Amino acid sequence: MGDELTQLNHKERVDALFSSIAARYDLVNDIQSAGLHRLWKRNLSRRIGLVESERALDICCGTGDLTFRLAKRGGTVLGLDLNMSMLTVARRRLAKRVVRGEQLCQADALSLPCANATFDAVTIGYGLRNLADIHGGLSEIYRVLKPGGRLAILDFGKPPSRAVRAAYYQYLRWALPVFGWLFCGSASAYSYILGSLEKYPAQIGVKEMLLDIGFSSVSVTNIMLGTMSLHLARR
Repeated sequence: MGDELTQLNHKERVDALFSSIAARYDLVNDIQSAGLHRLWKRNLSRRIGLVESERALDICCGTGDLTFRLAKRGGTVLGLDLNMSMLTVARRRLAKRVVRGEQLCQADALSLPCANATFDAVTIGYGLRNLADIHGGLSEIYRVLKPGGRLAILDFGKPPSRAVRAAYYQYLRWALPVFGWLFCGSASAYSYILGSLEKYPAQIGVKEMLLDIGFSSVSVTNIMLGTMSLHLARR
């Protein structure tokens, strides 16, 4: 019961946080990464290699950035997120699209409303770190992937260099609250990133979890000295 309450409280806090920043989420992402997050998502989309006959699931899809990018490459993509405010932004963006290969759904990443072995590919961009149970979320992904299916995880990382990590953490500690105050009216709106990253198992820990669950061909790519990371794996 205690673990369930902890997960519920975490879920409610994360949901409230993203409700407060949904309207400015894309703008702040562009500013704080100097637009580089778009290149990283493009690389993920290319690496996942979705083709016309395949189905993909984009977990924690947020405003749909990665969902739409995957659909451009072909196939059918289901974007899934717990937060309705983020999905509302994604649906507005979807309504403006001429070519559509996407659907959007509100659901919990820890209890996916999908049958076993449904998808050829699963992606999760900047969402795994926010789950109350990371191992449980990865296990759900394993369940819904077809045998041989691909997984790609893009998220913040922990730089292997102590000096780089210290400088990076200082940036997150002091700069991101300023973004939150300027664009969302609350300094705490983006200060959550450092706290979530400190608890996140990051490059090594996530790789170990993937192997423990049963994934194969697990690889980790450090981006920008390890401040970001890309995990690739197969079921």
